[in-house]
Amino acid sequence: MAPEEALLRIHVCTEIHRTPAEVWANVEDIASHVHWMADAESITFVSDQHAGVGTAFDCATRIGPLRLDDRMVVTEWDPEHTMGVDHKGLVAGSGAFVLTAVPTSGDAACTKFCWEEVLTFPLWMGGPLGELAAKPILTYVWKRNLTRLKARVEG
Repeated sequence: MAPEEALLRIHVCTEIHRTPAEVWANVEDIASHVHWMADAESITFVSDQHAGVGTAFDCATRIGPLRLDDRMVVTEWDPEHTMGVDHKGLVAGSGAFVLTAVPTSGDAACTKFCWEEVLTFPLWMGGPLGELAAKPILTYVWKRNLTRLKARVEG
């Protein structure tokens, strides 16, 4: 099943009361994602570079009893706007962080931070049925991750 046909499409957003530059400063360091992603246990770079398009890393992921290593390769790197990845592990697909400045009154800064994923599961994880079952769980986990990111950036 191609990612565009996947049943698992997740889109979660939060508003962070900081500029896109301040938010980007907290997400461009890929290794630091383990500090706000509760499901990411560790990140190990498999490329010499640690930032920008072509950066490759393994993310040891755990949700409940399920553990897997997710190989990711950065496919888009537009500072203060977008970080996109392809998932090359057992779970295939693509994802992106998208940052958008939100107009506010006065001097207040605000960034809409969205996390988008389109994933397909292998048959041993239930394939399309596994995707349907995982969607509410992953949506909950990633919304909680964005709450943690917001607290970290606004902290």
